[in-house]
Amino acid sequence: MFPDYDIIVVGAGHAGCEAAAAAANMGSRVLLITMNLQTIAQMSCNPAMGGIAKGQIVREIDAMGGYSGIITDQSMIQFRMLNRSKGPAMWSPRAQSDRMLFSQKWREALEATPNLDFYQDTVHALLVKGGRCHGVKTGLGHEINAKAVVLTNGTFLNGLIHIGEKQFGGGRMAEKAATGLTEQLVSLGLESDRLKTGTPPRVDGRSLDYSKMEEQHGDQEVTGFSYLDIPKPAALDQKCCWITYTNQEVHDVLKTGFDQSPMFSGRIEGVGPRYCPSIEDKINRFAERDRHQLFVEPEGWNTVEIYVNGFSTSLPESVQYQALRKVPGFENCRLFRPGYAIEYDYFPPTQLRYSLETKKIEKLFFAGQINGTTGYEEAACQGLMAGINAHLSIKEKEPLILKRSEAYIGVLIDDLISKGTEEPYRMFTSRAEYRTLLRQDNADIRLSPLSHSLGLAREERMEKVKAKEAAVLSIRKILNEVSIEPVEVNTFLESIHSAPLAQKQKLSQLVLRPGIGIREIMTAVPSVSRHLASYTPEQLEQSEIQVKYDVYIEKEKELVARMAQMEDLQIPNDFDYARVQAISAEAREKLKKIQPITLGQASRISGINPSDVQILMVYMGR
Repeated sequence: MFPDYDIIVVGAGHAGCEAAAAAANMGSRVLLITMNLQTIAQMSCNPAMGGIAKGQIVREIDAMGGYSGIITDQSMIQFRMLNRSKGPAMWSPRAQSDRMLFSQKWREALEATPNLDFYQDTVHALLVKGGRCHGVKTGLGHEINAKAVVLTNGTFLNGLIHIGEKQFGGGRMAEKAATGLTEQLVSLGLESDRLKTGTPPRVDGRSLDYSKMEEQHGDQEVTGFSYLDIPKPAALDQKCCWITYTNQEVHDVLKTGFDQSPMFSGRIEGVGPRYCPSIEDKINRFAERDRHQLFVEPEGWNTVEIYVNGFSTSLPESVQYQALRKVPGFENCRLFRPGYAIEYDYFPPTQLRYSLETKKIEKLFFAGQINGTTGYEEAACQGLMAGINAHLSIKEKEPLILKRSEAYIGVLIDDLISKGTEEPYRMFTSRAEYRTLLRQDNADIRLSPLSHSLGLAREERMEKVKAKEAAVLSIRKILNEVSIEPVEVNTFLESIHSAPLAQKQKLSQLVLRPGIGIREIMTAVPSVSRHLASYTPEQLEQSEIQVKYDVYIEKEKELVARMAQMEDLQIPNDFDYARVQAISAEAREKLKKIQPITLGQASRISGINPSDVQILMVYMGR
């Protein structure tokens, strides 16, 4: 019934979809197995993509030839560039998506991908022989062979849903859990543990009073995520979101359910996400606060369903309902479905190689929440890398490993493998030591050439990168050569309370001033506009960033170069840490377990001191 495949991808969430698309687009014959073909790329929690650091990841996925940025642009109902008041290293795109359209567009994209087949079934076991994975066994009893398998099981591995004192098996509300895989993997020598995540109630938007909330509009300039020319909604067509707040009455009602809370009673064993806590956790941990912000987000263009962002909870349904009705604007709200918490199995990611292949079982790759991460974006980028590396592995080629200085994706994977995680891992800009280099505006310049060399990013992307780089060089040349007279610009400078010019000055010097951008000067000074009118807003912005932050960018590049010696110094596969008695027993144990491939990675392992790294360097020199 089934042919032999190159790669089988298990699970069609964000990780699974990116993995299947990447491997198929690189030329592998791929089978994507999912429990429900109607929920491909389901937005299980909030209907949004991007945000702080997450937006940078989506742009990196797009630059590499992944689909997440394209699909987001095709399904967005609102776009905002966050942190515009800060430097460009902090700018983070975020889009509110139409939940159903997002899933539909993903399915259309996958069905249009050559080499990709689909099958609806549950995977209960892996086919493993001689320490190597060569296929899967499904719930219907099929044994399907493949040269490599990618597991992207999300929250489905022994998933357990909690609503107050009620609990029942499930990977998502109304969807059954997956059983058997965890037990088999543990029997094969892997370690598993439990994590928790949660989701808020959904309500009927027709029952809300928006006049009591703050309206939140999208940006006037909808730049989107993809570097390709994807049609996006016009600024005025975007849907609005709203902001409201909890209050002491809300908190008092919620507290009445604490004795039935699975989180406080101990029924939930898994650790929840630190940076996206439940509402009961927030009022318990931050008792001094008399209110918490809630984002009231529409679920799509043509639905009245509303997502109550910030009200994640596993309290009894009646308590959720009574508390919500104390929120301004929610006095008459009607529930579509209650919030709930879900516990699930994951496998500590220190058991993986940088390629996301497991150390214990050859040709078996993990991506997404199975590795302890949280968020669509973190899952999607792992899926992309697992799909790429599964393809490279069966072709007996070297894996693609992104460095911390090359991408947020590299930071995420290095953090997981070097440090592990005991709580759902979420990306932040603060995790990246080279974030001035890893901006959302230059992901195409950083990553598209690399992906193109592997056969994933297509020629269209490379042509755009080359055109962008050529335009930036040309714009910077104009800025360095064209001078502006005081009479042309002083009225503008005085209007923004910037010091007027006493003599003519190069445009590049003017752009260095805080609060002054190229496009503002073009609007104020017609002669400048004539020089630069042929360039796109993206090209002008990239040039402006490079001029304004040139000193900081060069300093960061110097730091990368200084660290390159340790990052490139390979530790032999057969290095015997037991011989290095000068380092602590803890250091030897962790080095042996994680098996770092470079001294740079070894230096980032929790419990490894700088002196341990110096001693390792001496031994390696010997």
